[in-house]
Amino acid sequence: MKITASAISLNVDDVTASATFAKQYFGFSEQMSADGFVSLARDDAGFNLIFLKTGLESFKPMHMRGHRADGLLIVFVVDDIDTEYARLQAEGIPIATPIETEPWGERFFQVTDPNGVVIQLVQWITQPDREKIE
Repeated sequence: MKITASAISLNVDDVTASATFAKQYFGFSEQMSADGFVSLARDDAGFNLIFLKTGLESFKPMHMRGHRADGLLIVFVVDDIDTEYARLQAEGIPIATPIETEPWGERFFQVTDPNGVVIQLVQWITQPDREKIE
């Protein structure tokens, strides 16, 4: 198998609100859109970020149609976590989880988009020590 592209697709109530948030604060650009659908991309993200209107008739599998993006994190690894933290604070984005550093070297913080999608920014301060994690 050869994978030629990757995407994450999230059901949200307000597609425009999530897309605008990702474009304004995280530098994504719109690749395509239709009623109840938008696909966003960044050259360095490695995947497209897709927002779908919750309940779309075309959504498959049907039993998942009414589910919303919940219980997951969208994670972006960045080069300078402290600069990104200061930038988003200065832009007035509420911080869901203040910046902290885990014992295994992961420094991170989290924000939440208008639909409740959690976006986590991470910088690895030290490479993870697998023995400490397990």
